[in-house]
Amino acid sequence: MKTAPIAALLLALSMAHAATLSEALTAYDDGNLKAAAQGFAASAARGEALGQFNLAMMHLRRELPGASDARAWHWLQRAAAQQYARAENALGEMIENGRRGKRDPKAACDWFERAAEHGNGDGALATATCYYLGRGRAQDMVHAHRWYLEAAKAGDVGAQYLVASMFETGLGVEADARLARYWYNAAARNGDVAARAKLKAMEAADAST
Repeated sequence: MKTAPIAALLLALSMAHAATLSEALTAYDDGNLKAAAQGFAASAARGEALGQFNLAMMHLRRELPGASDARAWHWLQRAAAQQYARAENALGEMIENGRRGKRDPKAACDWFERAAEHGNGDGALATATCYYLGRGRAQDMVHAHRWYLEAAKAGDVGAQYLVASMFETGLGVEADARLARYWYNAAARNGDVAARAKLKAMEAADAST
């Protein structure tokens, strides 16, 4: 007989928790940083990855009293433990930018690659760059192409141009003029002037043969 009221109470509490995080996000967008911080802190204490991530970012941006990189790292670690990809990428950025002691390219790339594997476009772009430059990873154009392609699919215009170039030249992948055109066109549609020039050059080359 008591099951239904208990279930209703639990549902109400769950909805209240969800509303708190939603209200915190709205407060942040409205510039009410104090209310946002309170909401994110409550969400983070409940173990919610999004709340932990947003609280960490407020620390990183110095948007609350007593903000510190150490507290940001703590909350990003908590969110990353739940495989929250944006937190994993942010940990890599903290290391890369020297906000976690001495810069460690390998450790940064480890976090970037974890984020990439969990579907984060920024992580994919950073991972690709690790492999492309041989920074924090052994230089590997096959892996660079793989992750630039993921970043391109996520909409990064720079990655779209690089993927097109790699398809055009056969760097890290079998050369494929059709796919090169496809990705140059994607980059061009997103405003990349160099991609537009590349498409015109390829069309001119085709016309002359």
